[in-house]
Amino acid sequence: MVYPDMGLSMALRSATPASAPVESSKGDRDDPLFVQSVEKAFRVLKAFSAKRPTLSLSQIASISGLDKSAAQRFTHTLERLGHLYKDPYTKHFELTSRTLAAANNYTQSNPLVRRAIPYLLQLATTTEEATNLSVLEDTDVVFVARFISRNAIAPHVTVGGRSPAFCTAPGVAILSQMPETAARAILTASNLRAYTPRTTWRLPDLLVRIRDAAERGYAVCSEEILINDVSVAAPVLDRDGKPVAAVNVAVSKLRYTAAAAETRFAPIVIETAQAISA
Repeated sequence: MVYPDMGLSMALRSATPASAPVESSKGDRDDPLFVQSVEKAFRVLKAFSAKRPTLSLSQIASISGLDKSAAQRFTHTLERLGHLYKDPYTKHFELTSRTLAAANNYTQSNPLVRRAIPYLLQLATTTEEATNLSVLEDTDVVFVARFISRNAIAPHVTVGGRSPAFCTAPGVAILSQMPETAARAILTASNLRAYTPRTTWRLPDLLVRIRDAAERGYAVCSEEILINDVSVAAPVLDRDGKPVAAVNVAVSKLRYTAAAAETRFAPIVIETAQAISA
């Protein structure tokens, strides 16, 4: 089975900051088949986040970059369709459970996710640690399947959550199997910065890390985005040898040093990634 290259074509586009209004590009506006009203509806839905669970109409208009009249029409339509709930007292909007339908359809229908689930479950059972399957989207990795454990350092991270590719083991594992020009383009488009004192974020150092991961066949990141988090990841490849995802095991540094986690988990993570690969 050949899996689509999930992220290579999108990865060369720079990510839009979450706080900035999301607008369609000029290329989109010039596309005769592009339906701008659909794009605007998604702008409204994307305005909500963990930090912005409820929003007023004015806030939705500001975040989405729509004028207030357009925001009113789109929120009304999305409310009628069941994707938004409007509090009758505060007049604020929030997402409803109906917005989960698309995510559920993705996890149920995607051949890569369906193939990976039994192997991830086996990996989680064997290691008794959190295991994940991630794909590359723009400059981030997105969790598309996840099994947590009682030892999970970040139990709040759920399917659909994302992290910067450059400082996470799954991201480095995927980038390590790409042509260096493509990997460099993704790194250049990333918001390279230190999330912790241990984050590797300068471009020359990142390129060295990616080359090292390519030679070893796996990547290790320790406390680069979360304190006490150690992650070991290996790439999932299609039959042409292109990276389509990564498998990782995440453990607490309070229980494993980075070296101990690498010794303990790298072989089984590689084995799992190879089993999922086409």
